[in-house]
Amino acid sequence: MERTYALSDGNSFYCSCERVFDPKLARVPVIVLSNNDGCAIARTAEAKAVGIKMGDPWFKIRQLCRDQGVRVYSSNYALYGDMSARVNEVYRRFSPRIEVYSIDESFLDLSDVRPAERFELASDLRGTVHRWTGVPTCVGIGSTKTLAKLANHIAKTHPDLGGVCDLTDPQVYDHWVVRIPPGEIWGVGASTLRKLEALGCDSVADVRDLDPRAARKLLTVVGERLVYELRGIPCLDLETVAPTRKGCAVTRSFSERVEDLATMEQALAAHAARLGEKLRREGLGTDHLTVFFHTSEHDRDRPQRSISTVVTLPEASSDTLVLAKAATFGVRKVWRDGYRYSKAGIVTTDLMPLESSQRALIGGLDREIGGRLMEALDACNRRFGRGAVVPASAGWTKDRTWSTKFELRSPRYTTRIDELPVVMAA
Repeated sequence: MERTYALSDGNSFYCSCERVFDPKLARVPVIVLSNNDGCAIARTAEAKAVGIKMGDPWFKIRQLCRDQGVRVYSSNYALYGDMSARVNEVYRRFSPRIEVYSIDESFLDLSDVRPAERFELASDLRGTVHRWTGVPTCVGIGSTKTLAKLANHIAKTHPDLGGVCDLTDPQVYDHWVVRIPPGEIWGVGASTLRKLEALGCDSVADVRDLDPRAARKLLTVVGERLVYELRGIPCLDLETVAPTRKGCAVTRSFSERVEDLATMEQALAAHAARLGEKLRREGLGTDHLTVFFHTSEHDRDRPQRSISTVVTLPEASSDTLVLAKAATFGVRKVWRDGYRYSKAGIVTTDLMPLESSQRALIGGLDREIGGRLMEALDACNRRFGRGAVVPASAGWTKDRTWSTKFELRSPRYTTRIDELPVVMAA
């Protein structure tokens, strides 16, 4: 059976989520900022038209946004994540196998769909997603994931196609591969692009026609796979089951500089609580934590410092209390006064399934009592919202002066009952 994949991608996804709940945003420029309202990470076509570039710092474009009537929002990840889940539920009605590639992109297996019906199905998919969720999408179809990704790029950048491009159609394929530059190929970064240009590759067709052995020699096995994928020979299948997580990190930039030990301990304990939540969700544990914090290179008039330390646990754990205690121990171990720290985090690698991990002979943890306590903690936070119950060392959520800044965040319409839209009677 000939493999066929579709890649469906939400258009300016974060901005589209904001527009779903505020119809007044339909034709005005909209941008969404990164954590701590740092820089632009999502832009509508109208925002791009007034000159706002991806990654532009907010403090530099503030006046431009005011002059041009750009609506600006802080990141609202609770809303975006929930809207992404709703969009993927629609996808599952159209395909038995999907791979959620990112928060706004998913691959669908369309191998069972007859060639003559693929374009119509993709158009129906776009229309259904928009009607049911309000999120506009574009769909690219190809015989490999790389070609589906390329088709999606074509659909997004050429509005006259109606949001769908099908590269399984030989005529459509032949038309586009000679017109798209190599830099638009999935996985081709700046370094790879320079190598391809040195070989005289000016289009996707030129990359496709490379000798696979030469591509492997120049770009390793990744380059060889790329050539085959562009020829319609699948090398990458759908990952319908997410691979087991090997590592995990919780890092945050502070909304204001941290200069005292107590605040840093609170921040790292809060990060440890979030880490424990992630690990328990997947049944994993860790027996070591890397705790780090550093100053900002932008504070040029202040002394600079970047420090990290590894804290080893007696055995693998996902217990928030155990992780928070280890994190605060790591902070005390390397803390020095006299610095203004801008960011801190916890990183762990070599995660293992908790149930099959080796137990400690000396100083082992009481997993039975700790497990029941964590079940109760997670149940409370699921029912009353994340942060409803936290370790005392992590501080009360509303009192965290260092916490990420979201001054322009919209309501979390779909996940917080106290932030639901209110309809006023006339």
